[in-house]
Amino acid sequence: MTKHRMRWQEVATHTDGATEMPRHDVCNRGFVVPSSYVLPFRSSSNPSREFIEYVNRLAEVLEVVLVDGSPDAVFDAVDRDCGAMVWHLRPHAKFDRLRNGKVRGVLTGLLMASHELVILADDDVRYTEANLREVLHALQKADLVRPQNYFEPLSWHARVDTARTLINRMTGGDWPGTLAVRRSTLERTGGYDGNVLFENLELVRTVQSAGGVAICPLDLFIQRLPPSTQHYTSQRVRQAYDEFARPLRLVVALAGLPVLTLLIATGHFRWVLGLFVLAPIVIAEAGRRRDQGARVFPFSSALCAPLWVLERAICSWLALATRAVLGGIPYSGGVVTTAAHSTLALAQRQQRREHA
Repeated sequence: MTKHRMRWQEVATHTDGATEMPRHDVCNRGFVVPSSYVLPFRSSSNPSREFIEYVNRLAEVLEVVLVDGSPDAVFDAVDRDCGAMVWHLRPHAKFDRLRNGKVRGVLTGLLMASHELVILADDDVRYTEANLREVLHALQKADLVRPQNYFEPLSWHARVDTARTLINRMTGGDWPGTLAVRRSTLERTGGYDGNVLFENLELVRTVQSAGGVAICPLDLFIQRLPPSTQHYTSQRVRQAYDEFARPLRLVVALAGLPVLTLLIATGHFRWVLGLFVLAPIVIAEAGRRRDQGARVFPFSSALCAPLWVLERAICSWLALATRAVLGGIPYSGGVVTTAAHSTLALAQRQQRREHA
């Protein structure tokens, strides 16, 4: 079988709304799961054999759109290794103005996706076929599904980061590296902003601004591979900056360090123990036990909650200082100011769009 490839000249007219997007013929071969899987990807080195095998396995059960922003040598290597059923292409030039590369990949993938139900996933997310069915079943009753990720294998820093997941499970659900969305719902919004940092929150709020229903099933678990230690450490301040999109959480995080310093300075060590050690562990453990979380989250991660709380308290001040000095957070060769737009701002934008 010939690999399914297409030059962007062939679809340029579609992006202006003039013609229907051509679809590749594998969409008509009766997928086990009638949906599309959009995978934005960029790497400076060739991906692992495990990644290629995963993508090729996915393509056996649903349409896979791999949008690759890698350098030419890496792109060509991926192109050689991908199976015939994988739709491998570059991000569309239409989205070059967007600073967030993941959003460029997602919007390109949505242009090409043949199906209404679309799974969006980072390159470190690992679905099983059972996971695919669960997510798509949930999407039958909503416009967007936000499942929960768990790290496997569990490196030391993944264990600490899991503490964040557990606490978030008690405060509205964690933010995973994958979402499932109805393509028609997102199309009604005209897409979502690619010049923000917290792109998943921006996407969810954008869908909700158009009246879409977003759900977060806390018992729907999808595996995620842990990042390297270097990548993990490089993301600490940037992830803290995300909370500029959620001011109440940012204020709580910023309050942590001065409160801790004051309690230590005044000798209130029992309060330190209660507020900064025991309380985070109790909240994290409650999140671990909630909705069958103990199946995938180890107790040791709940014990790491005080470390994550301290890290977030410090990094929140670093994020604030970075915003004060640079006007935003360094990202992709520039500076991004906006973490994500408010629900109100997006609702107003949608109203203007509908009345235009």
